[in-house]
Amino acid sequence: MLKRITVLVLASFITLSLTACGTKEQPVKSSNLSASFGLFKSEQFTPTDVCVTCHVELHSQWSGSMHNNAFRDPVFQKVYQFAVEDTDGDRVVEDFCIVCHSPVGFMSGEIPPPDGSKLSEIAKNGVQCDLCHTVSASTGIGNFALKASPGNTKRAQFKDAVSPYHETEFSGLHTTAEFCGMCHNVNHPVNNLSLEKTYTEWKEGPYAKEGIQCQDCHMTPGPGVTKPNPGKAAIMGPDRPHIYTHSIVGGNVAVPTLLGSAEHARLAEERLKSAATVEILPLTKFKPGTENTLQVKVTNKGAGHYLPTGLTETRQMWLQIKVTDGTGKTHFSSGGLNKDGSIEKNSIVYNTVAADETGKATHKVWRAEKILSDYRIPPRQSVTEKYQASIPNGAKGPFTVSAMLRYRSAPQGLIHELFGEEEVQLPITDMAGDSIVVK
Repeated sequence: MLKRITVLVLASFITLSLTACGTKEQPVKSSNLSASFGLFKSEQFTPTDVCVTCHVELHSQWSGSMHNNAFRDPVFQKVYQFAVEDTDGDRVVEDFCIVCHSPVGFMSGEIPPPDGSKLSEIAKNGVQCDLCHTVSASTGIGNFALKASPGNTKRAQFKDAVSPYHETEFSGLHTTAEFCGMCHNVNHPVNNLSLEKTYTEWKEGPYAKEGIQCQDCHMTPGPGVTKPNPGKAAIMGPDRPHIYTHSIVGGNVAVPTLLGSAEHARLAEERLKSAATVEILPLTKFKPGTENTLQVKVTNKGAGHYLPTGLTETRQMWLQIKVTDGTGKTHFSSGGLNKDGSIEKNSIVYNTVAADETGKATHKVWRAEKILSDYRIPPRQSVTEKYQASIPNGAKGPFTVSAMLRYRSAPQGLIHELFGEEEVQLPITDMAGDSIVVK
């Protein structure tokens, strides 16, 4: 299979260029990547320690963010090495993974080797200032569909920006979701299977119809749309009625925690807690000795895309339900954790399950051939889950029913497989919950 992947992709590499990848509404395969590999030298990009001279606050927000740590992300590092080893060093996999996690390193030809030993410091900074602010055009949606033009001209959303250090240019693209969509849709490099579709989820949902862009939620001081957000983009710049923040927070609490960025972990947790509501539907009484129907309604109230989103083949969002009696004894449970950190079987988990060419479920997205299931919650929609809770005869009320929506970035079993005996535990965020007392 890997030889087939290499032949197909390399054949596509020959026929496609960076600027001929499709329209804004068409997904772009990674076969456009060869045109940008080694196209520049890393020193053509401005280091972030130069940017911080004037953009102190924005640099502070970016430092420690997921964009900043896209390459240093220890989970990505392990998955990347695993993928390279699993595919015998296939360059298709190397390029496909690294282009969004170290775009400057890829465009400078500093990868391979995949361990990053030849990466410059600027390339190790992941998605850094000069990468975004030298984007001059979009060439489509997904798989790094952008045209970079490193140099002295920096592009952003202000028409009147003036800098003593560099030239400035207005870019309307930087204010649109299409700017984010150039990377935040991911398709398999050969079979075009959709692996991540955050942009598409937004595009087909209510937020896009209302004109709410990704930046309106993810480049704000807190969850939700925050306008205006007055401030300065540069220390010598004018006071502006609205500027974008550069923490660019999503739902990843794990990586900032592992890398010691407590503020970004806090912001991510705050965002997760604002994304959903949980409601246990009315229940007047329990009948011991029979099965009792419980209904729990989960609503995606605060995300402009599905819950969860991103690489949902590894993300886990699930419901934990418990029924306890008047003495505190548990009589029904679903969604609890086993001793090894795995979620109990038959629990309700919101995620995507991919299958390899044998039809077996896999977390190895580079081997994904099809999607077996996709159970997630679209924006502003709800799902109602039903449980049959058996309460034994003699159980004494009142009974407490509790429900909690929980989230973590990856299954603990996968983390054990990647990190071995390092005993890395990913944090779990309780997003939303409800509790009622029943006679």
